[in-house]
Amino acid sequence: MVRRSRLRVGIGAAVVLMLVGLAIAILVSALGSHGATTIVATPAPSTSASAPVSQRTEIYVHLLGAVGRPGLLVLRDGDRAVDAVAAAGGFAPTADQSQLNLARLLVDGEQIYVPAIGEAPVIAPGAGGSTPTAGGKVNLNTADETTLETLPRVGLALAKRILDWKKANGRFTAIEDLMSVTGVGQKTFDGLKDLVTV
Repeated sequence: MVRRSRLRVGIGAAVVLMLVGLAIAILVSALGSHGATTIVATPAPSTSASAPVSQRTEIYVHLLGAVGRPGLLVLRDGDRAVDAVAAAGGFAPTADQSQLNLARLLVDGEQIYVPAIGEAPVIAPGAGGSTPTAGGKVNLNTADETTLETLPRVGLALAKRILDWKKANGRFTAIEDLMSVTGVGQKTFDGLKDLVTV
């Protein structure tokens, strides 16, 4: 009888220990998940480039004006203006957000200025806030079709050819590269050379 009662006590103790152990494991698991940060999903990179983000080359963009932390930003080729604004701490409360096309692709070496509400834009007229100018000149590497059309002798067709040349050959390294674009001869270049930059 004594042996049976000891056996019952031993089995009962083992069951109790197992239940306590199970309860502790559940408690540790529950507390562990509350203390840890779990990433459910990461935003997809805002680029159409086929290369992974880690393999894309670095680009430098200078962001000025009404943003949280203006300055020089190191981003990735294929990033968009929205990525630059996010990297600079977002728009300041005074920013005129309508002056910047957040969807446009960034170009290495460009400067973006975000004006405050009521401040005159520092871009070529008709550019819709998408392309800054440097010293009043149109940057051939960052200009969109609309901005290029503000130049004398540059209509829709020539603006498209300039953009197509840039896609096929990369950045303009000198303003003289403009003469490699079909339809830009010496006379057209002479009329543009003081109005453009790279």
